[in-house]
Amino acid sequence: MYLDVVREVEQLVWPRKMRLFTAGPVACFPEVLEAMKFQMFSHRSKEYQELHKDATLRLKKFLEADKATVLLIPSSGTGFMEASVRNAISPRGKVLVTVIGEFGNRYKETVERNGRVPVVLEEELGKAVKPEELDDALKKNPDVEAVTITYNETSTGVLNPLRELAKVAKEHGKLVFVDAVSAMGAADIKVDAWGIDLVFASSQKAFGLPPGLAMAAVSEEVFERARKIPERGLYFDLLEIREFLEKQWSTPTTPPISIIIGLDVMLRIIDRMGGKDAWLKMYAERAETIRRRVLEFGLELFAEPGYYSPTITVVYNPPGIKGPVIYEELRKRGIEIAKGYGKVRDITFRIGHMGYITQEDIEELFRNLKEVLASLGFAKR
Repeated sequence: MYLDVVREVEQLVWPRKMRLFTAGPVACFPEVLEAMKFQMFSHRSKEYQELHKDATLRLKKFLEADKATVLLIPSSGTGFMEASVRNAISPRGKVLVTVIGEFGNRYKETVERNGRVPVVLEEELGKAVKPEELDDALKKNPDVEAVTITYNETSTGVLNPLRELAKVAKEHGKLVFVDAVSAMGAADIKVDAWGIDLVFASSQKAFGLPPGLAMAAVSEEVFERARKIPERGLYFDLLEIREFLEKQWSTPTTPPISIIIGLDVMLRIIDRMGGKDAWLKMYAERAETIRRRVLEFGLELFAEPGYYSPTITVVYNPPGIKGPVIYEELRKRGIEIAKGYGKVRDITFRIGHMGYITQEDIEELFRNLKEVLASLGFAKR
């Protein structure tokens, strides 16, 4: 046994305990870490097919996607972002991209780099897109084929009103693509009822899993569109991915078996906790606690009221403090938050509240934040 080698690597990547309040990857639930010790087995075996089927059907229930097809692939969420464009938008076709931060811009770039044309509806940073704005944009651009919505903008801490925006898009007869990378598992998603055509996420966010698995719910209309697109690519061909699912409850390429085991464990835990509603309530209450404590310190939130994220809180740096100073000081104390991101990197810091976080962790965060702020000359009210 070479357990000393394990300890060497552990000291390389995890030299001391850190309390994680990151934007992702996040702290994994202990049950997930335990389950991922299972020895590997063939991804073409009967055992794997049963695992894939169980995890898929449980996620389908969680997303309320009876009419849609739920797909799991080895990728980050960006894989499904690219797949939405390559599989469902005609060459040189137009896509209305809603942008409220850096990850909306990522969708814009994805559209461009796959030979399609983005039509941008951009909102002021810290603000959400409103239904009437989307309605107006679609009236001015009736030839777009789809609308992209960043459900939760991780760079600004804003949660878009997905249900209302999807309703407007469907009234105009457009496909609805949703980046729910940092929302799925913490913000409600009702795929069928809200008319969502493709919604995707990554494992390393609200479900509290390691990175490496992308998941999506895809409407029949997207598959119909895909049949008419001649060059869908190889890795993210949605028709081929669905074919493997339907024929053998598997994937065309080797899946991240350990993470899918972890997903199945988490979905079962959610059921044990009282189901989806109870789970989402836990996330909402945790987010409210974080925001309340931030405001008690006399700090200001970046997102507009009424559109706060359930998974990440973006906070203005105190006057006179620029850049990731607070991040660096907390990290010295064994607490890792997230730096400001994109255009607001120098004026904000971010507190992620996804994954495995205890009340003790929260208390430690704010005890240390109080001390850090005081050392920087900013006194708590």
